This record gives sequence, C-alpha cells and structure tokens, in this order.
Amino acid sequence: MAWLIAIIVLAIAFDFINGFHDSANSIATVVSTKVLKPFVAVVWAAFFNFVAFFIAEYLLGFNIANTVQKVVEAEVVTLPIIIAGLTAAIVWSLITWWKGIPSSSSHTLIGGLVGAAICSKGVAAVHWSTVGIIVGFIFIAPLIGFIAGNLITLCSYWLCRRVLPHKMEIWSKRLQLVSSACLSIGHGLNDSQKEIGVIACALAAFGTQYGLDALPAWLLPDTISHAGEVGHNFTGAPSWIPVACITAIAIGTMSGGWKIIKTMGNKITKITPYEGLCSQAAGAITLFVTQNLGVPVSTTHVISGSIMGVGSVKRMSAVRWGVTIDLVTAWIITIPISALIGACTYGVMMIWI
Repeated sequence: MAWLIAIIVLAIAFDFINGFHDSANSIATVVSTKVLKPFVAVVWAAFFNFVAFFIAEYLLGFNIANTVQKVVEAEVVTLPIIIAGLTAAIVWSLITWWKGIPSSSSHTLIGGLVGAAICSKGVAAVHWSTVGIIVGFIFIAPLIGFIAGNLITLCSYWLCRRVLPHKMEIWSKRLQLVSSACLSIGHGLNDSQKEIGVIACALAAFGTQYGLDALPAWLLPDTISHAGEVGHNFTGAPSWIPVACITAIAIGTMSGGWKIIKTMGNKITKITPYEGLCSQAAGAITLFVTQNLGVPVSTTHVISGSIMGVGSVKRMSAVRWGVTIDLVTAWIITIPISALIGACTYGVMMIWI
C-alpha cells in the first residue's frame, strides 16, 4: 500500500510541477504583449486549467489518460516501475525549469516510464507502437502548430485588411483573452490526463498483485467488477483522481514560470497582440485535435510551433532560428535523458528493496 500512496503523491506533485513549468505555454504571449499583467495572467490560466476537468468529464472524455496507460505492457507493469518513471519525470522537469528550457513534461514522463520498464523487464516491456506514435508527434505537433499559425495569420490579415491598425490592436487584445483561455483549457486537458493515466495504471497493477479487496474505499474504482479493467478504461478509476490532478496543475500554474515565459514570449520572435492572438488560437486548435485523437503531445512543442508559424508570415528571418534549434534539441534529448534517469532510479531502488 505504501508504494501505491507514494505513486499518488508523486503523480500529484508532478502535476504541480507541470503547472508552473508549462504555465508559460498558455500565458507567455498574453504577458509579452502586455494584455495581462503576469499575476493576473497566471490566475486566468489556472482557472481555465480547472475548467478543463468539466470539459473532459462531460464532453470530450479522458482519451489521453487511456493512451498513457498503454506505454508499458499491462502484464509487466509494477509499482516500482511507475515510481521510478515519475521520479525521473520530476527530476528532469525541475532541471529544465531551473535552466529556463521549455522542454516537454509529457515526454519526460513517457521517457521515465520507458527507461524504468526496460531496466526491469527488457525492451519487450514497452508497448513500442504507442511510444512510436508519441515520439512521432514530437515533430508532427509543432508542425501542425506552425501550419495552423501561418494559415490563421494569413487568413486574418486578409479578413481584416480594411480594418484600421489601432482598432485591430484593440480587438486583438480583447480576443487574446479568449484564445489564452482556450489554450489553458487545452493545456489542462492534455497535461493532467497523463498523470491520471499513471495513477489508474498503478491501481491496475496493485489490483492484479494483491486483489481489489486490498484497496481501501477511497481508492476503490467506481465502476469496475475486477481490477484488470482499470488499466484499459479510465472510467474504472476513482472520480477524485481527475479532480486532484487538474487542481494540482491549476495551483502549479499560479506559481508561475517566469524563466520560460521569457523564452516563449520574446526570444523566438517579437510578438504583437494580433500575432499573440493567432499563435494562441493555433495552439488551442492543435491541442483540441490531438486530445480528441487520444495522442499525448507537448503543449510546449505546440505553442512553440505556432509562434514560429506566426512569425514566419512577416518573413522567415523574423524567427530567431538559433533559439529554435536549441528548443528542438531539448525536445529530442528529453525522452532519452529521462529514460536514462528512470532506468538509473529503478536500478537504485532495486538495490534497497
């Protein structure tokens, strides 16, 4: 039982870290364009992070949570593997936050779980087709954001070609509040569900090993007759799990993430309120599409791609490609490094168990 409690605590802690690490994704442009002051912006984002729960519960479902549960083969997943994976995710997220690198908390978690699983049971322990899709979207997600940002900007320019510049700026600032809210909802939907899936997977592993009767009432899944169903369908997990995870992200978001905001808001390209609106709209659309597909993507990758797409409309040289190369490098190394940390963590754990 202690292992299971530790997983729940670590998962919620990772959600909190995810909130202040990734808060920059949804508020960087709205802060850099001076539409909202930083404190107001994080409160705004935190509120809509929590709204995401109701949208997932009553409209869109928990598709991403179900996908995350399949990263490690159900028959080999154990509680120590999950603990090692979560620990690796927390360590790498804190390192990248400290350095101000907008890396992916999502891929950090996936990498940590993969590394721990391989260290425990070998490469056969990983569900490679699921991991392959997630890895593919490291490149596909920012590309979608880039194209969407580019097209939305071009279409908006054409539609507003007769609007006076000062009126366009006024309306852009007002509409940025809407686009920022939608992006925060997309962030809440996408990022919180990964930890929801991890907790549900831990319940399945515990139930398989010890039996459903060993679970206390507050951890008992709501709608299942045997523990094995938890790992295949999130609806079998306790209803408090999504509330706790999304609340942790919302509180974490209120803690801010100012180093990363500087990178996302200014270093990639200079952004006007109008361009901030277009980039946020493109990012939100991309996140809603991938959530519907059940593919866990990085909100960092998505919004970075959309900012690049918007900036490239002015001219390709408007995007600081040197900064972009640094970002892409961080994206590529995140899964391997977190996998290594996960494997090492699992190895150390096994020495003491």
